Amino acid sequence: MCFVPTAHDGEEFVLDNARMREFITKVNAIRQAEPNPRAVIAATRPHFATLLGDSTWLPAQYQEPFAGSGMGSDIGMWLLYRAQDGGLAFSALVVPAGARTPVHDHLAWGLVGLYRGEQDEEVFARRDDGSVEGQAQLDLIERHKLTPGDFYELLPENDIHRVRTTSDVTSVSLHLLGNDNGCIWRHRFHPEESRVEPFRSGYVNIDCRQLEDAMGSASAAPVR
Repeated sequence: MCFVPTAHDGEEFVLDNARMREFITKVNAIRQAEPNPRAVIAATRPHFATLLGDSTWLPAQYQEPFAGSGMGSDIGMWLLYRAQDGGLAFSALVVPAGARTPVHDHLAWGLVGLYRGEQDEEVFARRDDGSVEGQAQLDLIERHKLTPGDFYELLPENDIHRVRTTSDVTSVSLHLLGNDNGCIWRHRFHPEESRVEPFRSGYVNIDCRQLEDAMGSASAAPVR
């Protein structure tokens, strides 16, 4: 499967159409004008809601599961756009019926919205200080049922979660994040074992090695 991104002025559009361009242009203008992540999220919310309500712009090829993905369970993580400064990425997460993601963090501000299907989200809080490598104490603090058009914010206090598709059809959620979350190293948690490990989801359609070469490092983030 080969995808040729459209790169221009530090931007990489894997999906390049007028609707995408309009949305990304607005988000980049907001984040360049406002350094506070909470303010960026607040200003972006109406544009994100409008995009979620439009069923015409996301091609079917970006709404398909993918065997052997970094998320496991045939979960497809499709990159749609990223800024080359590493400060913004937009992707579609495709979770087959009955499947669920691992418990994971994002290490960035973000907006996540359900585009198709239905999901349950579980939100966790970390209770330890990260001083013991490979160990983490998590508490389940919230559960949400999501239907198309629902979306939520990602901030430090709710950055750790997992989602499960509860509909009979594959669910598709849109992820707008303040980093290149598919290619950075982040954390996969095992709450029942009080354990944490390095985790990189990757993207189905884009290889992260090009980013590593540009940054000069492929090492994992410390696991705390």
